[in-house]
Amino acid sequence: MNEAISMTVYYEFSLLLLISAALGTVAVKLRQPLIVAFILVGILAGPAVFDWVSAEKEIHLLAEIGVTMLLFVVGLKLDMHLVRNLGPVALATGLGQLVFTIIFGYLIGIGLGMDWVHALYVAIALTFSSTIIIVKLLSDKREIDSLHGRIAMGFLIVQDVAVVIAMMVVGSLSVADMDAGGAGALLVTVVSKLIAAGVFVAVMMNFVLPRLMELLARSQELLLIFAIAWGTSMATLGEVAGFSKEVGGFLAGFSLASTQYREAISSRLGSIRDFLLLFFFVNLGSQLEFGALGEELIAALIFAVFVLIGNPVIVMAIMGFMGYRRRTGFLAGLTVAQISEFSIIFVAMGMSMGHIHDNTLGLITLVGLVTITISTYMILNSEFLYQHLSPWLGIFERANTYRETDATDDEVPGTEIIVFGLGRYGGRLAEQLHQRGLRVLGIDFDPEVVRAARQTSMPVKFGDMGNSDFIDHLDFDEVRWVVSAVPELEANLHLAQALRQVRFRGNLAATAHTERDALKLKEAGVQRVLRPYLDAADFAAECIAE
Repeated sequence: MNEAISMTVYYEFSLLLLISAALGTVAVKLRQPLIVAFILVGILAGPAVFDWVSAEKEIHLLAEIGVTMLLFVVGLKLDMHLVRNLGPVALATGLGQLVFTIIFGYLIGIGLGMDWVHALYVAIALTFSSTIIIVKLLSDKREIDSLHGRIAMGFLIVQDVAVVIAMMVVGSLSVADMDAGGAGALLVTVVSKLIAAGVFVAVMMNFVLPRLMELLARSQELLLIFAIAWGTSMATLGEVAGFSKEVGGFLAGFSLASTQYREAISSRLGSIRDFLLLFFFVNLGSQLEFGALGEELIAALIFAVFVLIGNPVIVMAIMGFMGYRRRTGFLAGLTVAQISEFSIIFVAMGMSMGHIHDNTLGLITLVGLVTITISTYMILNSEFLYQHLSPWLGIFERANTYRETDATDDEVPGTEIIVFGLGRYGGRLAEQLHQRGLRVLGIDFDPEVVRAARQTSMPVKFGDMGNSDFIDHLDFDEVRWVVSAVPELEANLHLAQALRQVRFRGNLAATAHTERDALKLKEAGVQRVLRPYLDAADFAAECIAE
């Protein structure tokens, strides 16, 4: 009997993987996001359509492990230096977005005829953004380490803590006894647990994990096994302590972020994380409720527009007020233009306790489906959107963007080469040109990268190649080459256009990772297309052949 059940589960997983591969191939061919394709797999295989899969528990387990590994890797990328620098803006932006969304979401709900309980549930549900989806998209775009990516991760973690508090409130208080005393006691409990978690992580980071990692690092296989075990154990501990698995997994990665082995762990976990996340998106699609969608269609579209526009606007307003440029605020704001899978779970919890009816669950399900799909396209095409919306985003930028200009050098006279993007490739390129005696100016829009580059003797400057005003104020009189080490096609096309507008007489070199992008850059008048992977392979082949 058990063997028959086991084989049935095996067959179902084989079918799921085959369908996912097929729809994923179609999505890649049509240049559509894989996330949308995998959610569609869950919808098709789930009870809403064909109801093919009965192994919900197994899929849910793999999905939870995948989410834990995703947040574990995110925690690995954060160190105390970044937390100290970006903590205030993450906290201010996260709390500001929560307050704004709850207030205006509640008023919209009341305006649509909801009673105060239903309106409050919907408003709270609209505040949660999907950390898992955002991290996956930013990782795929290689923007998780950018300034807006780091800020986004900060306020998404603030949201995750808010999710925990909201679920604890719903789980412990009924509609009748939501009084100040109960809320105050709950707040004290949550704060106490946060302090205890912080002390525990600090002790492990400083006294236990460094020595343990030195021992484990003697075996790469053991290092990987420990990383998974540590992540899942901390996720379990986080849930037992009254938080979520996501918070526990994040803290597990953060506790290892200061060790010298974090890059090795992160690279080895990448493929495992991506495979397990497939089941998260399939599981999410299979859990979407479509029963009561028709009755809530108009309300859902109104709330969806509010989330897609209102949430990014408040993030841009707060970040602009705090001294960030419009581009940073816009890119970070797009990350809150959807609701989370926890929004659906939160509303389902309220429905199970009799606070709200099932129509509210259908409403939030439809809002989630619309916002997750549309925001995925918005984030993947963020540069394209920014180039077209930039003229209208000036109201979100202060005259003194001191948060991003404190690393700016004065104009460097006699510059021969300007290199935009000082990451691993661009930084190395600029350094080599500088060592060859050329007068090089390096430019990057990430203050952390600029601060690190300023430790060398090469002149560096903070700036955004996507900002036409910044390009207009550069001195190109003696510049022979402008080099973009940024691989985004839209950003490079915009740079080429901006250089034509300032009548730049030198040459432009831009980076491309695909033949299609390289062809478009050449059509736009780029004199030299840099292809890091192909160029490196060609050089290696020549060295070996010689």
